[in-house]
Amino acid sequence: MQIRFFKPCSLVFIIVFLSGNFLSFNQVKAQAGAFRLQCEHLTTPIGVDEPYPRLSWQINDRTNGAAQTAYAVFVSKDSSMLSKGTGTVWSSGKVLSSLSLITYQGKELQPFTRYFWKVRTWDNNGHQMTDSKLSYFETGMVKASNWTGAWISDGGTIDKSEAPYFRKVFKVNKKVRSARAYIAVAGLYELFINGQKIGNHRLDPMYTRFDRRNLYVSYDVTGAIQNSENAIGVVLGNGWYNHQSRAVWNFDHAPWRARPAFCLDLRITYDDGTTQIVSTDETWKTHSGPIVFNSIYTGEHYDTRQEIPGWNRINFNDGRWQGANYRAAPSQKIVSQLMVPIRNVEKILAKSIVKFSDTNYVVDLGRNISGVTKVHLNGDSGTVVRLTHGERLFTADGSRKGHVDISNIDVYYRPKDNNDPYQTDIVILNGKGPVDFMPSFNYKGFQYVEVCSNKPIKLDKDDVKGYFMHSDVEQVGHLSSSNPMIDKLWNAANASYLSNLFGYPTDCPQREKNGWTGDGHFAVETGLFNFDGISVYEKWMADHRDEQQPNGVLPDIIPTGGWGYGDANGTDWTSTIAIIPWNLYMFYGDSKALAANYENIKSYVNYVNKISPTGLTTFGRGDWVPVKSSSSLEYTSSVYFYVDANILTKAARLFGNKKDEEYYAKLATKIRTAINNKYFDKVSCTYGTGVQTELSMALQWKVVPEEYRIRLAENLAKRVAKDGMHIDVGVLGAKAVLNALSENGQGEIAYQLAVQKTYPSWGWWIVNGATTLYENWDVSATRDISLNHMMFGEISAWFFKALGGINVDERHPGFKNVLLKPNFVQGLDSFTASHESPYGMIVSSWKRQGRDIIYDVSIPANSTAEVTFPESDKVEINLNGKSLSRNVPVHITSGSYRFRIGYPAL
Repeated sequence: MQIRFFKPCSLVFIIVFLSGNFLSFNQVKAQAGAFRLQCEHLTTPIGVDEPYPRLSWQINDRTNGAAQTAYAVFVSKDSSMLSKGTGTVWSSGKVLSSLSLITYQGKELQPFTRYFWKVRTWDNNGHQMTDSKLSYFETGMVKASNWTGAWISDGGTIDKSEAPYFRKVFKVNKKVRSARAYIAVAGLYELFINGQKIGNHRLDPMYTRFDRRNLYVSYDVTGAIQNSENAIGVVLGNGWYNHQSRAVWNFDHAPWRARPAFCLDLRITYDDGTTQIVSTDETWKTHSGPIVFNSIYTGEHYDTRQEIPGWNRINFNDGRWQGANYRAAPSQKIVSQLMVPIRNVEKILAKSIVKFSDTNYVVDLGRNISGVTKVHLNGDSGTVVRLTHGERLFTADGSRKGHVDISNIDVYYRPKDNNDPYQTDIVILNGKGPVDFMPSFNYKGFQYVEVCSNKPIKLDKDDVKGYFMHSDVEQVGHLSSSNPMIDKLWNAANASYLSNLFGYPTDCPQREKNGWTGDGHFAVETGLFNFDGISVYEKWMADHRDEQQPNGVLPDIIPTGGWGYGDANGTDWTSTIAIIPWNLYMFYGDSKALAANYENIKSYVNYVNKISPTGLTTFGRGDWVPVKSSSSLEYTSSVYFYVDANILTKAARLFGNKKDEEYYAKLATKIRTAINNKYFDKVSCTYGTGVQTELSMALQWKVVPEEYRIRLAENLAKRVAKDGMHIDVGVLGAKAVLNALSENGQGEIAYQLAVQKTYPSWGWWIVNGATTLYENWDVSATRDISLNHMMFGEISAWFFKALGGINVDERHPGFKNVLLKPNFVQGLDSFTASHESPYGMIVSSWKRQGRDIIYDVSIPANSTAEVTFPESDKVEINLNGKSLSRNVPVHITSGSYRFRIGYPAL
C-alpha cells in the first residue's frame, strides 16, 4: 500500500493506493501518456467528412493526483514521418490546458485520405509524458461533388414485392495498395465482392428522413479485391424507405416512398499512385432473387427455389439479367454514416422446444430480445415454413395454450390481406437439402418463435438460434450489489435499452419500432451511464433538425412519414430537442450537439412561448400510463416548458450569447413563477392534487422554491407511504420520483420504492419473469402492454446516481469533476457502480463491515471529485484513520481512496 499526502481545501488528507492491480511508481510513469485516441468519438473511423473533426484521448497514468497540464497534437499523412516528428499537416503546438477533447484546426482535409495523429502530454509536474501510439482517421467524400456514381434501381414500382439484386464485373491489372467502397442507399442493402459479404453491419444505412438526408457507408475492401476480374453484388431491401406493410403510422404514404435505389463508388488506389473508380451506372445488371418480400415492420419471405448460386461472383452468366435504370437522388444531402453500426451482437441458444406436432413447434429463447432468428430447415420442395415471433404464450386452457400470442403487439397493424403476417418470416424449401435462413432486412421483438409448416419437418432445439441485434454501442457502465433485485432490474433495463437502439432510440422493437421522442429523453441518462451512445444520439438530433417545421414544431415520432404533428406532440415529449443535447454535454463535456441544435431549441421554445403567453401550456401528452392517479396536463407540460427555457438559458451562457441568456432567463423565471402561482400551495407544501408525479416533478426539475424543497420531499415521502410504499406514477413521474426523493434527503424511501416486489412496481415485472422492462405496470393489462419498452427506464440511471452516487457536475461537465453522493441505504449490504467517463473509469463501491461502511473510490487521471456523504451528526468519517469534518464535502484528485464511515452503537 502506498500513501501520499496532499492539501485540498487547506485540510490534510491521506490518499491510499489500494492493494491490487497497481504498478510501481516508476512503471506507471514510464507508461504514462495519452491513450484511447478517438476521432468523432470513434476509434480509427473511415468516412470522416467533418471539416474540423473532434479529437479526444485519455491519460494513462495511475499515480495519485495524475493530471495533464499541457498537450500537443500532431497530424500527418505519413505515419513514418509522424513517428519521427516530421511531416505534419497540423500541429497544435504545446497548449497549456487540461483539455482532452479538441477540434482539428489545420489545413482543409482532403477527400479519401488517411490522416495519422498522435498526442503528447505533460503531467502535473510539467514533465513530458510518453507520446501516444499513432492513431488515424480517414476522410470520405468530404464534398458531394466527389461522387462519381449515379443512383440506380431496377425500375420496379413501390408495389413490387421481390427484392432487387444487382451485379457488376470489373478488372484489376495492377497491384492494389488500397480499396474503399462508398455506398449510399435509399432503403437497406447488403454488399458483396467476389461472393464475400462486406462488413458485419445489419440494416444499413440508418433510417433518416430520406427526402431530406441520406447516409452513405464507407468500407475498407482492400482484402476483397483480386488482381484479376472481380464482381460486385448488391441486394436492396425496403426498410423504412418503401414501407409496403400498413399500420396506423401511415408509413406507406411517406412523401419519400419509392422503389429502393443506391449509388456506389469503389475507389481502388494502386501501388503506382493511380486510381480506378468503379461506380454505379446503367451498365449494371439487375434481377430478382429468393427474397420475395421484405418489410422492416412485419417480416421477410424467402423462396429457396429462386436462389441464384454464384450471382455475386465473376463467372456467373448474367445474360438473362436486365440493365439497371437511372434514378434521381432521393435528396440533395448525402452525408457519411459516422456512427456505431447495428450488428448481430449476441447469439442466443434456444432454452427449450415444444413439439405440438411434426408441423408445429414452439421455441423459447429464455429472454426477450430484439433481433432475428436463424433456422436450420430441411424438407420437401414446396414446404412452406412460417416463423412467428412473439413475446408471450397463450396461457388460458384451450387449443391455443402454449402457442405464441401476438395480440399484445399487432394492435396497430392494418394488413390488407393475409399475405403479410405480423412478425412472421416465411421460408419455402426447395427439397435439395438443408437450408439455413436468417432475414436480411427485418428485425423483431420476441422471446418465443412458433414454427408452422404445411408439410412435416423435423426440428430440434439446436436448429433455432436467436441473434440479439442492436446498435453495437460499447458498454461503459456496470453495477453489482448484494440485492439480486437491483441486478435483475439493471440487466432488464439494459436489455430494453439495447432492444430499442437501432440508429435511433425506439419505443419498442415489435409493435411500432418508432422513434418516440418522450421515450428517448426519459431514458437518456440510463443510456449514457451504461453505454457510449453519443454517435447514435447525435445522428438522432440531426433527424430532429430534418423534421422540425419552420414554426418550431416537432412531431411525436422522429423520423416520421408525416404522422405525429398533432396537438399532443408537446413539451413533455418533444423536449428531446433540448434535453438530449444537454445530457450529451453533461456526460461528454462536448458541446457540439448543443451548438448544432441551438437555433432549433430557440425555435421550439419560441413556438411554445407564442401559444402560451401566460407561461403555462397544455401542449403535451401528459403522464402516460399512470398506475391510477392522473396529473394536471397543464402542470406537467409547463414544467417541461420550464426545463427547455432553462437549458436554453444555460446554452446561451455557454456560447457567450448575452442577449439570449437574458431573454430566456426571464422567460424561465416567468414560467416557473406561473407554475408556482397556480399549482403550489405554500401552506400545505404541495403541488396540484398532491399525487406523486406532481410532487416529484417540482423537485426533480427544481421548480419548487428552495426554502420549501426539503419539506416538499418529506411530503412526497409521506405520499409514497400513503400509497403503500408503491409507485403511483406514469412516465413523467417514473422519470422524477426516485431522484426527487434521494436528492432531497429521502434516499431510504426511494430505495424501498425502487426494489419493491409487489404491484405496482418495477420489481413486480421481475417477479413475473420479466427479462426486459414493460410498458404497463399492470402485467395483465389489456392495452399498452408491450413487454419490451424503455419509457420507465430511469431506474437504471438512478442506481448509478443515488446508490453509487456518481453524478455529473454541471460546472465541470463530462465528469471533469465527479460529484459523488452515495446513499448507504438500509437493507443493502454492498453496492458497486463503475462508469467509463471521457477521462477513464470512475468506481464507487461500498460495503457494510459491522456497523461501519467501507467506501472505496477510484477517480481517473485528469479528473477530480467532490465526495458528499449523507448528512448526519452521529457518524464518524475518516480516511486512513484520519477523521474528517462531518457534512463537509471532501475534494479529491485522481487516484484510489478508502473511506470508513462509522455509525455509533444503538
